[in-house]
Amino acid sequence: MTIRIIGTGSCLPENIVTNDDLAKIMDTSDEWISSRTGIRARHLAKEETTAQMSAKAAKQALEEADMKAEDLDLIIVGTLSGDYVTPSTACEVQSLIGADHAVAFDVNAACSGFMFAMNTAYAYIHSGIYKNALIIGAETLSKLMDWNDRSTCVLFGDGAGAAVVTADDTGLMKFTQGSDGSKGMVLACKNRLNNNPLVQNPTEPDYVYMDGQEVYKFAVSTVPASIKKVLEEAGLEVSDIKYFLLHQANIRIIQSVAKRLKADPDKFPTTLEHCGNISAGSVPILLDEVNKKGMLQRGDKIVLAGFGAGLTWSASVMEW
Repeated sequence: MTIRIIGTGSCLPENIVTNDDLAKIMDTSDEWISSRTGIRARHLAKEETTAQMSAKAAKQALEEADMKAEDLDLIIVGTLSGDYVTPSTACEVQSLIGADHAVAFDVNAACSGFMFAMNTAYAYIHSGIYKNALIIGAETLSKLMDWNDRSTCVLFGDGAGAAVVTADDTGLMKFTQGSDGSKGMVLACKNRLNNNPLVQNPTEPDYVYMDGQEVYKFAVSTVPASIKKVLEEAGLEVSDIKYFLLHQANIRIIQSVAKRLKADPDKFPTTLEHCGNISAGSVPILLDEVNKKGMLQRGDKIVLAGFGAGLTWSASVMEW
């Protein structure tokens, strides 16, 4: 028994901020950003919250799956930018969509969050504990950025993607995941520091810090290796895969992965040009866009891969 995706959905904030818009408030340009990253615009939240975007994406996924919210056994949200420390975003989503019978919790694996959520749902469903799950990757990263740091803030956007999965005989074939906490500080964001009768510290969290070169080196080596591993375990070749749906961090990373796999670059669809890097939201938003464009047919083999802060990574191969 495995899991199969039977519905997808996504939600992007209404407001779009282009590279030219950013050039008006900081020393940058469309050419500088797009030539280095492939990003030309991103959606930034104004009124939207992480939970609200998650719920909208969830409702779309449930509609495509022809499933009611009360039929869900499990809700897992991958996020590092929830609206509250507690309650979890997943519990907020449960309330917003009326999934009264579901167990709900968050996972924080940053840009691998959706993948970790999917693998966790698989473990529950494969073991027979649950049957139907809603998995979401959602972020409001704009609130964690230092908008004076042009090297980092221009990369990120906000949004949410969702998928409904259910027990089936076909679907997820193989997955791998990993973590390397020894390199975690190359991409980090501090939470509140201790502030109590014994010590006084600022109560506001810090902003995201990233060592771009180290993250790049990690991604271009780890991602193709993890993809090769799941393909080998599934008895498949690169040529058997219709699409590789990778975390949308940087076009150069995606191009490097394609080159190392000796795969056709056309098999690597992207959303980063109009979405930027949405961390845990990247993979499910891309999946939903590809699905809604009618690019997937039942029986197609696809690869999903996430990688990012932690450091964390995950890859899976599945039959659509």
